[in-house]
Amino acid sequence: MLIRFVARFVALLTLLSVCLFGEIAHSATAEKARNDRVVKNGLMISLEYTLKSPEGKVLETSQGREPLKYIHGQKMMVPGLEKELTGMKVGGEKNVTVKPEEGYGKVNPNAVQEVPKEKIPANALKVGAVLAARSPEGMVVPMTVKQIKEKTVVMDMNHPMAGKTLVFDVKVVDIQPAPPAKPAVPATPAKPAEPTKK
Repeated sequence: MLIRFVARFVALLTLLSVCLFGEIAHSATAEKARNDRVVKNGLMISLEYTLKSPEGKVLETSQGREPLKYIHGQKMMVPGLEKELTGMKVGGEKNVTVKPEEGYGKVNPNAVQEVPKEKIPANALKVGAVLAARSPEGMVVPMTVKQIKEKTVVMDMNHPMAGKTLVFDVKVVDIQPAPPAKPAVPATPAKPAEPTKK
């Protein structure tokens, strides 16, 4: 009877150790696979970041918020930063300096226009106010009030960071496959015109 009990006890211990070891091995393999992923085109990257001026002034940060998520290689990030993130692994940290040419571009003097004063909301009639306009392609374009004249407002359509060197402190916190693209929804056809009555 004692031998049968010991045999069952040993069998139970063996089964538990196989299950436990298998779970540990599976967990370690999953963690290793996650950590072996590198930032490359087509993957969803979660990033903690702090953007500073070259003098060290914090301009923007993800601290206290969810990490920034973007799909690498889809031009969702300034080119100079995206280039430096390529090849990084989860947990990797880096300090990246981005020149204007690889950031928001140089200041374009032709991107300054005068707009009739009545086209600008009253609460935005102050130098430095930033408005958002939509381009013909549907892109949101920030515009900054540069000068207020008697009948017009001078608007600068350069990005507020154009012409500036940007300093990023970044940390890759996760790398996942990108979500599948949503299929395009076909446009609803227009109703046929009613015949004109004579």
